[in-house]
Amino acid sequence: MATLIQYIKRYRLLAILLLVVFLAIKGCELFPEATFTLANDSRLPKWVTLPQGFTQADVSVSMNYYALPWPRAQFILRDKNGHILKKENGKMRCRSPFELINHPQGFPSGYPAYEAITVNGITEIIEHRKIEPIFYVTDDPAVWKQYQSMGC
Repeated sequence: MATLIQYIKRYRLLAILLLVVFLAIKGCELFPEATFTLANDSRLPKWVTLPQGFTQADVSVSMNYYALPWPRAQFILRDKNGHILKKENGKMRCRSPFELINHPQGFPSGYPAYEAITVNGITEIIEHRKIEPIFYVTDDPAVWKQYQSMGC
C-alpha cells in the first residue's frame, strides 16, 4: 500500500498536467468562440440532409466557431423542439474570414465577411452580413471566384 501511495505522489503532477490539457481541449467544445443561427431566408448547406418527412421550416441549423485547439466550425441540426438531429464538424479553409475586393455598398465596415468551410468533402461559403448571430450560405459567383483565386 505504501508503495502505491509513493507511486501516486510521484506521478501526481503529471496526472494533473494531463487532466488540465484534456479539459482545455475538451472544454473548448463546451464553450464556442461564437454561435450563429442560419437565417430563415438562406438555403441549407449542401451537407445537411433532412430526415424523411422534414422540411427546412421544421428544423434550425446553428453553427459554432471554435478557435482551439484548431480553427473549426460545428453545425447542429435541430428539430422544432430543440432536439439534436445531427452534428457535423467542418474545417475552415482559410486562415481568416475574407471580404470582397469590390466591397458592396450599404454594408458596415468589415462586412459582409465570408468563411469557407468544408464538411464531408463539400465546401460552402458562409456569409456574415453584419454583427448579428445570423449566418447565410452564399452562392454569389463573385464570392466564389474570389475564394478560388485566394488559394486557401
